[in-house]
This record gives sequence, structure tokens and C-alpha cells, in this order.
Amino acid sequence: MLDSTTIDDLARRLHEAERTRVPIRQPSLDHPEMSIEDAYAVQRVLVDLKVAEGRVIRGRKIGLTSKVMQRAVSISEPDYGVLFDDMFFEDGGVVPAGRFIRPRIEVELAFILGQDLSQNDVTLYDVLRATEFVTPALEILDARVQMTDPDTGHRRTIVDTIADNAADAGIVLGGRVVRPLDTDLRWIAALLLRNGTIEESGVAAAVLNHPGNGVAWLANRLAPYGVWLRAGDVVLSGSFTTPVFAEPGDTFVADYGPLGTVSCSFERPQP
Repeated sequence: MLDSTTIDDLARRLHEAERTRVPIRQPSLDHPEMSIEDAYAVQRVLVDLKVAEGRVIRGRKIGLTSKVMQRAVSISEPDYGVLFDDMFFEDGGVVPAGRFIRPRIEVELAFILGQDLSQNDVTLYDVLRATEFVTPALEILDARVQMTDPDTGHRRTIVDTIADNAADAGIVLGGRVVRPLDTDLRWIAALLLRNGTIEESGVAAAVLNHPGNGVAWLANRLAPYGVWLRAGDVVLSGSFTTPVFAEPGDTFVADYGPLGTVSCSFERPQP
């Protein structure tokens, strides 16, 4: 277990990396004993630092929900992070140049809660009852930790990502809002286009067999810390495509068929 001084130091370094857009060395290299619970402890301190400077928690994100992504990082459960108010971008809007270090895009469904999920042992059915509506979304990922160590070639691990707020960096909501019981959420599918070319596609059932299962998992994972999902929270339930890197000037469109599209463009820096 990492001591509190080390946890606080890692959180401050990650916070500074986001501000300067200079990623830090992988904590897992400096602290090979670092556990998943240590990583979440770092994340909680990082969240406190952001709240202390005036940022407002708007919801949560769930990551690594597909089996292929879990196998890639040698874990057997998803991870989670926090959504802040300044992470939300307008559908069809432009993401400012220089906001991120190495952004990537994923395709997801966002659950907007109409009721609290404050009981123990939350089930999929509890999630469906508590959700006011579901809407298409794009998640913007970023890495305030070096993805690959330049000296050793070591790739970041799950503890590096969790400590870094699960790589959460931005969200775009759009398309057509649906009630959770008005359609079979498992069969919602999407195409992800970058500059008019299809880069990825997927179906929402890839998220733990049903995207609502991700929300239930998160509620139960947070409960031991006395943290509850609340009415009004936006919860990204997990990607059903692999992430695609975004370059300056790129435009992304996620086409959800009957549920419409959600899109954003990355500003090209001025010469």
C-alpha cells in the first residue's frame, strides 16, 4: 500500500500535468507495488484538488467494459472516473486546440439519472427505473501519464490509468434521447467516422452484455465509500468501440442510425 504522502504527491503531479499538458512518468514504474485501491486513492485526492479549484462534478464514467479491452490490460473488471462541468462540449462544436495532450475518441451511451441510486446491491432493473433517459455520446480520453515509457518501452498499466481519473477528459452529448424502456439498449449500434471515413463500429451489448450493467456495477463499486449516483448525474456507461486517436483538424461523427448523430471537431492550431 502506498503511504498518504506518496498518494498526495502523485495526485498533485497529475493535476499539474493536466495544466501544463506535459505527461508524467508512469507511477507503476516508480511504485511497482501500487495496487488498484492505491490508484483509486490517488484519483480521489486528484478529484478533491479539482473541486477545491471550483470545478463541479457532473457525473461519472465507466471504462474498460468490454472483454477485449479488459484482456488488453489484464484485469477482470471495469474502471471508473469523474466527469466535471468543464469537460462537456457542444454537439457539433469545436474542441479548442491545445486542450489535450494525446486525445482519443470513444463511442458510448450516456445515462441521465432521474432518481438517486442510493441503495445497496443495485441491479440492472434499478438502473432502468432510475434513468430518465439515455442519449448517444462521444467520450474524449487523454493521458496525463506517459502511454509508453521512452526509456524502457513499458506501456502504462491499469493503475496508471485509474490514478489519472480513468483517462477521462471530455464528453459530447447529442443525437436522439430515448427512455430506457422504449428500446432494447443492447442493440443500439453506431459507426464512428473520422473525416468521413468509418474507423470503428460496435453495438452496445459489448458493454457487459447490457450498458445498464455498467451503471449498476459503478453504483455498487462506489457504495463502500459512501458515494452515490444522484438524480441529474450523467453516467457514461462504457465504450463499445476501441479508441481512435484525434489529430488537430479532425472531425468525428458517431452515427447511431435511428438515434441520430453526435459529433465534434478538433481545432487546428493557428500558425
